[in-house]
Amino acid sequence: MSANPGKPDASERMKSYLEKIAAGPKMSKDLTRDEADDALSLILNDEVSSERAAVFLIAARMKLETLEENIGYWQALDKTTVKQEVKFDKLVQVAEAFDGFQRTPIFTFYMIPLLAEIGLPIYGHSALPLPPKFGITFEDLLINHYGISTDQTFEQRKMLIEQFGFGYLSTQQSHPKLDALKNLRTEIVKRPMLATMEKMLMPLKAKTNCLATNYFHPGYETSMLAVAPLGGWDIAMVGNGMEGSILYGVHKTAKLFIHLNKIGVQEKKLDASRDLDTATAQQIRDAFEALKQIPASREKVAALGEQALQGKGGPAAYLIAWQAATLGYFFGRLPDVQTGYNTAKQTLKSGHCYDKLMSYFNNCK
Repeated sequence: MSANPGKPDASERMKSYLEKIAAGPKMSKDLTRDEADDALSLILNDEVSSERAAVFLIAARMKLETLEENIGYWQALDKTTVKQEVKFDKLVQVAEAFDGFQRTPIFTFYMIPLLAEIGLPIYGHSALPLPPKFGITFEDLLINHYGISTDQTFEQRKMLIEQFGFGYLSTQQSHPKLDALKNLRTEIVKRPMLATMEKMLMPLKAKTNCLATNYFHPGYETSMLAVAPLGGWDIAMVGNGMEGSILYGVHKTAKLFIHLNKIGVQEKKLDASRDLDTATAQQIRDAFEALKQIPASREKVAALGEQALQGKGGPAAYLIAWQAATLGYFFGRLPDVQTGYNTAKQTLKSGHCYDKLMSYFNNCK
């Protein structure tokens, strides 16, 4: 029986939600925002069977989520997120696809200490690889390549970010209830709506909060931008980057949607070929073409990323500098993309970013 006599118990509520969304392509009905919030809350709080949880996640995605449903799903995730304040005037969170990349090497992990060195505190939010791709993520590199302990707490990761001005946080620390769904997500194979909304969470709150994330299928950016002001993001940049990453404007012109607090959403386009001088743009194109021939393994990504941070150049250095330039510009640290790129390349040459990353790892162990 329900603890509240006037409210159906968890099993009955989930049954009613399934009857609405899992009735086939013609008969299914949409949930209200509150119903979507309640349904996902029941799953996160382990109040329904894994079978019903799986059916719900599959049915919600097959029906196609409405804007109101996605806001409700985000609400359920937001209120179960571990949250703490940090002592930064401005903090950037990078949230790429939590199932990672597996085609062309992407080096955002190594861009993070570079942007911090330029003066913009930043961290990557991710998880150990999830389905369907089980690709490389920030946490995958941290745990499975660099051997960082899986026992680190939220407080330990947060203190490292405050100490170094950069770092990495996973759902194991920031959202244990979401992290506990990894096995269920593996069994259902396809991406649930969690894959969209988990990128919009804010576990660390500074005075000014900036988010750089991605969308893949056109239309999902609408829901992501709708929850940006609800989540407290002062600037939220959602773009169609390379394979679920924030590598914008290299493989094609990127369409960026930028939510600005108290202003609304602005649409921008970003293209290295257009926004940089001819020689620099050619260097980036050449580097990207060279990287397309290289397997996206942890070992290769780490080797090329470290080479760039050591000031030894290589193809990764061009893409890392481009990413730092674009984030530094859109989040107000750098005056324009070209200046940002030049600043980033010069900063890489010093090798300080590599030393600080290695120091970060040493403090993790």
